[in-house]
Parts: sequence; structure tokens; C-alpha cells
Amino acid sequence: MEAAALRNSVPPGRATAFFGFVWAVVALAVGLSVVPLTRLPDQIPQLPPAFWVMAALAAVSDARPFTPPGRRQSSAVFPSICFTFAIMLGWGLAPAIAVQAVAVLISGFRMRHALWRTIFNIAQYACALTAAHAVARLGAEAAFGTRPHPNWTDVAIVAGAATAWFAVKYGSVTLAVRLRFASPWWPAFQHGLGFELLSTGSLLLLSPVVAAAARVSPALIPLVLVPLYAVYRMARISTEQEQLARLDPLTGLANRKALLAEVADQIAVHAELAAKGAHGRHLALLLLDLDRFKNVNDALGHAIGDRLLVRVGERLTATVRREDLVARLGGDEFAVLATGVRDAAEARALAERVVEALAEPVALDGLPLDVSGSIGIAFHPDHGADFATLMRHAEVAMYDAKHRGDTVALYAPESDHNSPERLNLLADLRRVLDRGGAGGVDVGEITMYYQPQIAIATGEVVGVEALLRWRHPKRGMVDPEELIRVAEQSAVMRLLTRRVIDDVVEQLAKWSAAGIGLRAAVNVSVRDLHTGEIADQLADRLTRYGVPPSWIQLEITEGALMADPHRVLATIARLDKLGVAIALDDFGTGYSSMQHLRRLPLAEVKVDRSFVLGMAVDADDAAIVRSVIELAGALGLRVVAEGVEDERTWRLLHAAGCDVAQGWFYARPMPAEELSAWMARYRPLVPGPVQDTTGRHRSRVPLAVEGAQPPAPVTDDAGPTAPDGPYQAEQNRPYVVEPFEDDGSFLPEPDSVEPSEAGAPVELSGAGGVGDAASSADK
Repeated sequence: MEAAALRNSVPPGRATAFFGFVWAVVALAVGLSVVPLTRLPDQIPQLPPAFWVMAALAAVSDARPFTPPGRRQSSAVFPSICFTFAIMLGWGLAPAIAVQAVAVLISGFRMRHALWRTIFNIAQYACALTAAHAVARLGAEAAFGTRPHPNWTDVAIVAGAATAWFAVKYGSVTLAVRLRFASPWWPAFQHGLGFELLSTGSLLLLSPVVAAAARVSPALIPLVLVPLYAVYRMARISTEQEQLARLDPLTGLANRKALLAEVADQIAVHAELAAKGAHGRHLALLLLDLDRFKNVNDALGHAIGDRLLVRVGERLTATVRREDLVARLGGDEFAVLATGVRDAAEARALAERVVEALAEPVALDGLPLDVSGSIGIAFHPDHGADFATLMRHAEVAMYDAKHRGDTVALYAPESDHNSPERLNLLADLRRVLDRGGAGGVDVGEITMYYQPQIAIATGEVVGVEALLRWRHPKRGMVDPEELIRVAEQSAVMRLLTRRVIDDVVEQLAKWSAAGIGLRAAVNVSVRDLHTGEIADQLADRLTRYGVPPSWIQLEITEGALMADPHRVLATIARLDKLGVAIALDDFGTGYSSMQHLRRLPLAEVKVDRSFVLGMAVDADDAAIVRSVIELAGALGLRVVAEGVEDERTWRLLHAAGCDVAQGWFYARPMPAEELSAWMARYRPLVPGPVQDTTGRHRSRVPLAVEGAQPPAPVTDDAGPTAPDGPYQAEQNRPYVVEPFEDDGSFLPEPDSVEPSEAGAPVELSGAGGVGDAASSADK
């Protein structure tokens, strides 16, 4: 009922122009046909049986017109056209208009057309038949009415009459659509032209054959139904094949093609509703991807997997509403098109019902199989106005749900890594990485910053971590986390890795020439570890610049290890054989297992700054840090704590036996030239022994010992910076801090702890330019 009402409706803003045109056509039709129709009563007694056979066939055939799949009902094929055009050729205009009007009334009733639409259709046919009759009067009407043998001229005139009929009918319909929906006239005219020429043109050109047969015998006229029925059946078979092409052969659900067509139709329907002021109904696209379906195929075979997909389709169909469409897009991916949804909350409720329906195990051959999935939701029109956009945004939401370990997610622009803003940023990044030039576009400059890593026990600078910085001419300093998140989804990550390795190895060679020997830590991403290219590049650069492999250390995250363990381990093995050290970054924040520490050729473990920052005020964080240090020490691994911002944390790390620390307590990240100057004036800070008599830190001590305070950071045009640490004076002799005994009163109460220095940066995942989860910001 709703669809019929929409077909008979007119947007409020278009009603005046549209109905003005409708009634103008009706008035024209009345003016053209009123005189011939007044003579019709005198003609009726003289009409032969052939006329009445044609009239009956016209009325019966239009009781069930043929509507091709995927088209509006205005594109339906009405067989009565063939008979009424033949009647016009044989017996004149008035009988043809009268029969056509009866046929339109019947088809209008069957198709539930509004009265105004039925009247308008009769008027269009009347105008079209009048135009055709005017052309036919040049000779064809007489030929098919009285002359026994029509000639080639008569046939040409009939073709001209059919052309006039088609031009008037199709032109009036197209103009009405343009006025009704405010759509451009020419595209609307072209859209259905081919189909209408083939279908309607065939019926019109069959008419003279019917007229000629009627002159021989009325009994010949029904024979025309045979070719018409054959055409009808062929069209039906074609329709059935088209419908089968829109079904998934395994589940019997709609496929992607059918979903695309349905979305297009529903968007048009909802646009009409919105134009009528009905804003309470919306369209929602739900995209479902099953979890761990590959495991079922691998363990039980594809036959069981196919049966499982069929059962999932049945559950989805039973869960959604009758008006919603369930489709299988391929593999283990399904979609639900929910129509008439009030808001995003209702769409989410539907998705949660789907998740609940899938939660019950599926029993196949007595084996219960657990089924779960992640669902992404895109909402029309908020998240897209066409199928492609809605589908892409639903997919973004689905992967966002998987990433967060959730079952349902609504599309959010911030989760879309391919938004226009990020694509522009990616294009600028590609330009800035092109050393040959940026095509005349100013995209800023990429530079490397280095943050010192200090051996806690001796105060010696034992290495640096390379951190990437990009100053964009319009965006300013680009957030390293955003930079890596954008690059890692594309091939630009490969260019970025090449750039960072080139710069770092070259800088190590320069420092070596100046008498400075340092180890540089570089973060690498998952994409870098999937191929052996990074090992080849490192071998080439180290040889070219004469840098020992031990001076380079690559930091990998736990997430990179879990992404594709076999490929990652193969690359790590090549790097280890080359002599490049490997560090496990952000240990404890990902998917760690102890086997990583046992299986991998690691040289170092980095304790994540989230634990280091909290260890001075949180006994649990302190216990975690101590446990990591003890475990790594037992395995012979060096331990680095990142994010050391104050003396209190520095002391606790020394007491726990941590080897190396980096953070704002020692120094800020700085360009290479500044690092050389910093090292020239750096005075090592050496802690005295600390005795922990409690084994558990609980309450208060002063924020700093002997009045020492962390450096207060400042901000300049290059981003966050800070003065050198409090113990980094011009003298070269070590500064030894007096020992103290921790009797359990070292930790302050949480409400008495001063926050980290204002302006001190928070570490972002992915810094260093090539980092995956642990290299984004100053340590």
C-alpha cells in the first residue's frame, strides 16, 4: 500500500507546476477528441465484428500488463497499444480513443492508480492517437480501411504515424516526470528511450499487420495473440533469469546486484517521502562479517562451511522484519537493508537482535558450532546518499567494531582512514617523500628528531630513538599518530620507511665521523615486516655508509607480531642474521605472550610509558614494571623504560634494576645538530644505591629529593621543547645523588601528587615515522 501511495503522490513543492501540466494535457485531449467522439454513436452500428474482437483483446490484454524487473510501473508494456493503433488505421480516431480509454481504466484499476493519473494517461493516449491520425490521413488510413493492397508509400506513412504517436506519448511522460521530481529533462528523456523504442515501437509496427488481417477475416485477429504471447513468455523467462541472477545460489538470499538495485529504489522512495515532509523514516545498511569462519572451512571442510552459511542466512531472515532485505555479498559477508527505520538507535537495536540470534550455536551433524560476527551500520542520508558510499561506510564501521572487539558499530567519520582530509594528507605525504620535488606544491618538510637513551646506573648516553616530525605549511606540526595511521594503510608506508632508514643511517655515519658512536632505535610497522625489503635496504645502506649493524636497532610492537607471525618472524630472522638488534616495544600493552621473549632474537624490551608514568603513584603499575624488569633480566634482555618524566620515577626504576631510560627527565627529542651540542655539555647523572625494605610502595615522600625539580617545558615554533635536565650542567664530572632508604613512605597519596610538567607531550602510538604502535611522540 505504501508503494502505491508513493506512486500516486507528488512532492508538495512540485504540485502546482505538475498538476498545471497534467490538466493542460487533459484540456488539450478533450479539445482534440470531443468532436470525433460526438460522432462515435453514429459509427457504432456500422463497426464490423473485427473491431469488436480487437476491442475485447485490447481490454483483456491490459488487465495484466508486463512490467520489466527493476523498472517503474510507468515503464510497463501495454499490449492494447497494438490493437488501438490498428483500430485507428481501420476505423478512425474516435473508436480508437474510446477503446484505449476503456483499456486504461482497466489497467489503472489493476495497478491502483489514482484517478488523476488514470485521467492523465487517457489524455496522453488521446493526444498521441490524434497526432498519429493526422499523419495517417495522408493516405495510410484509407489504404488500410478500403484499398485492398497498401503500397510502400502507405507503409512509410504508417511508420510516420507511429513515430508521431511515440513522440507525443513519450515526450509528455518525460516532461511530466521532470515537473514531478524536478529532474533534468534530457537525462530523464534518454534513460528509458531504448527500452520504450523496442517495446512500444514493436507493438505499433505490428498494428498494420493486425489491420490487414482484420480485412481478410476477424478470425485471423486472435492469431496475433500467439506472437504476442510468445514475446510475453520470452520476456517472462528473461525476467526469471534476471531474478535468478539477483539471488545467491547457495543461500537463496539476494546477492550484491539485488542489494544495489534495492538500495537505489529505496533511496528514491525515501526521497519522495522526504519531499512530502515525512522525515521520520530512514534507511539503514547493516554489514555483517562472520568471525573465524575460515577456521570452520579449514577444520571441517567447505561442505560444512556452506551448510553453516545457509543456516546463518535462515537466522538472519527470521530475525529481521518482513520489509527488510537480507543479502549475502560473498564468502562470510552478509548485509541487511532495513527500511523505515526511525533513527540510529533503532538500527543498532536491530543489529543487536541479529547478534543475539547468531549467539546460539548451530548444530551440524551433532557438532555445535559457535557463530559470531561484527556488524557495521551506515545510515541514510547521514552517512551516504548512494549505494557505494553507504557500503563503504558500513564496511568502515564493521572493521571499527572488529578493531574494538565489539559486535556493533555505527559509522563515525573519525574511524574512516580514507576520508577526504586523510586522503589529502596522504597525497601531501607522498609529495614530501619525493625527493625529486613536490610538483610545485609546498607540502612542508620532514625531519628526524632524536631523543637520548641513558644507562641509569652510569648516566652514559647509550643510544637515541629516531622520531619523525613533519611541519605542514597549512596544518602545522602533523600529529605523528595521525601520520602513521594514514601512511600504514597504503603503499606510502614503504616510501616513509625508506626515507627514515636513509636519514638515520646517514646521520649515524656523520656522528661517527665526529667521534660520536651511538645506537639508533627506529620503529617499524607491520607492513615493513611483511616483506624482506627492509632487510635488503638496511644491508645496502649500512655498507654504503660504513656503519656497523649493531648501531641500528629496530623496534617492533606486539601487534606487528600477531598480524602475520610467519612472515614477520622470517623478516626478523633475516635482520638478526644481518646483525641488526631487535627490540620489543610497548611490552605489556598488546597481545604479548611469554613465547615472544623466548622465540624471538630480541636484544631489548621496552616497558610502555603508560606503566612507567603511573608507577610512582600506583602500586599495581610499579609491580608490573618490576615484574617485566625481572623477567627480561632473567632472559638476558636489556630493559628500557620510556616516558621517564621525574626524579621519583627515575629512582624507582633504578631500584628495580632497569637498564636504560628515556624521557623528558633527561632531555627532549631534538634535531641531530642540537643533539651534538647537548652531548657536549651533558653531565651524567648517577643515582646512589636505593634500599627497598618493604617490597611494596604505599604512601608519601617529597616530590623530589634535595630540592631537585623536573625541567619545566616550554613551547616554541617547532613543537614541544624543554630545557636540559636539572643535572645537565657544563661540567663533565658525574653527579651522584645521595642514597636514601625507601621505608614504604616514598609514594605520595594520589591527591597530593603534582601532575606532569605542563606542556610535556604525551606519547602517541606510531612515532618515529615508521612506528606501528610505539613511536609517535616524544618519549
